[in-house]
Amino acid sequence: MSQRAGASQCGGVVVEFESGDIRDDRAKRDVNIPGSTLIYLKGPKFLIYVSGALSMWGDRMWHFAISVFLIELYGRNLLLTAVFGLVVAGSVLLLGALIGDWVDRNPRNKVAHASLFIQNISVTVCSIVLMLVFSYKQRIEEIWDGWLTVVCYTVVIILADVANLASTALTIAIQRDWIVVITGYNRGHLAGMNATMRRIDQVTNILAPLAVGQVMTLASNVVGCGFILGWNLVSLIVEFFFLSRVYRIVPALSIKPPVLEEDQVFLQRTERGMSQGESTVAPPRPQPLTEGNCNSSLHLKEITNLPLCFQRFRWLVSTCKDGWRAYYRQPVFLAGMGLAFLYTTVLGFDCITTGYAYTQGISGSLLSLLMGVSAITGLMGTVMFTRLRKSYGLVNTGIISSCLHLGCLLLCVCSVFAPGSPMDLSLLMPYITSNSSTDLGGMTSKRQKHTYALRGGSNQPLLPDRSSIHWTNNTVLFDNVPSDAAPESYISIILLFLGVITARIGLWSFDLTVTQLLQENICESERGVVNGVQSSMNYLMDLLHFIMVISAPQPQHFGILVIISVLFITTGHTMYFLYAHKAKRKRRLDT
Repeated sequence: MSQRAGASQCGGVVVEFESGDIRDDRAKRDVNIPGSTLIYLKGPKFLIYVSGALSMWGDRMWHFAISVFLIELYGRNLLLTAVFGLVVAGSVLLLGALIGDWVDRNPRNKVAHASLFIQNISVTVCSIVLMLVFSYKQRIEEIWDGWLTVVCYTVVIILADVANLASTALTIAIQRDWIVVITGYNRGHLAGMNATMRRIDQVTNILAPLAVGQVMTLASNVVGCGFILGWNLVSLIVEFFFLSRVYRIVPALSIKPPVLEEDQVFLQRTERGMSQGESTVAPPRPQPLTEGNCNSSLHLKEITNLPLCFQRFRWLVSTCKDGWRAYYRQPVFLAGMGLAFLYTTVLGFDCITTGYAYTQGISGSLLSLLMGVSAITGLMGTVMFTRLRKSYGLVNTGIISSCLHLGCLLLCVCSVFAPGSPMDLSLLMPYITSNSSTDLGGMTSKRQKHTYALRGGSNQPLLPDRSSIHWTNNTVLFDNVPSDAAPESYISIILLFLGVITARIGLWSFDLTVTQLLQENICESERGVVNGVQSSMNYLMDLLHFIMVISAPQPQHFGILVIISVLFITTGHTMYFLYAHKAKRKRRLDT
């Protein structure tokens, strides 16, 4: 008799997650069978890993290359890249719920194949357009007084955005739904697949941009576009074949519960709660139709009387609203919100942190080395997650990971006040009266001289001109560092990167914890829309950290950004602690 835990029920379909002890023992016995390696290579897990690796590799190459291409096209200016980032984030923020609802309402194979096809074809067409623009840029600029160039830029950004939306749909379908079904709703196997997929993502996040970057450096941008074009065509065929085979050999993937409307789902959950709490009470009888009960049907008639375009728009708005409501009523709502809050941070290996490191005298080669070390610590986090979950349970794993994450980030807070920190709060008050500045002119000039003279590049913006930048893995590495850019002490920058690198162990362990909580606790018929809204929340909080940098762009402000980031992260982990407290209290009451 198998040990079962945490049954999740929705729409008449019971999804049971069982303990992995018995099935793990059975898996260990299978390993000793001759030919088990060949069976594994033909199995659904390995096919999903290979398909995911190809998809992630292509995504990482494209995300890196499109940023470089847009900068090169616009005269080495960051404007097009910024517009592209805003369009991508805004589209996922607005359409995340609609994408998830589309994933829920359609068969799994149709969703995966359509998303895969749209993503790869969009990247392919975009690569062709970029190759034409790079090859005939001067001629294109002469047509329509240069407006054809604007049209080409617009087409490139739109196609790249469509590819990103399709990639989001594919990620929700495969990594949030297919994996749960493939593992047979076994918690241990689900944790193992989640961790493996994250390790693949960590490795491709480093290697893929380096590979396409070498092609673009040794050859040209046109060759780089051709390389990405060829990769996507080959990847499309291989992924399509692998996903089709997985769909055939896992019959459970073809079974999908119907999507219920919000009121029906809420009513079913209420009835289940009543039946569990009052088992002796008879189920509620259906109520006769009244004026109040007929409101929904009257509302439906009003919608059908509208023109078709207004009906579509109203349906889209209603779907988005229902998606956010579904997200809010989930039992893991606080855990998901906590994960989203972790995106509002400058404490990661992105262009902001590496730009700040450049102003503090850190070379590009050293930054590359630190990025490699951070990837290793990220992999350590995935290993720690699987072991902690097996020993202490999923909820406690999140608590331990949160404490480890926050503890390491305290080093970043200490770096703000450590020797060598360029933080200068006076720069946040440019409106000081001239009289005050005259009275303190001598002292101020001396202090500023001490602040800037020893750090020649410290008063530059966090993103200097593109001419000194090498783009690697969505980060910027700078050459031609001024000889006088070294700070008087490296203690501050050492503490900062020590905290950022070590914190990734707890960060990725916590990320995997919340991911599995969402997989286990969300109804199968709502998996897509809830994860779509989760993606929207992640993009929204990620936008906030760019707004923070725009508001305080100087290196002297970076210490303030660090403190704000830690406050956001602390708020996110506090939300998770509240969720864990409620989950444990509910478990005690149930027992």
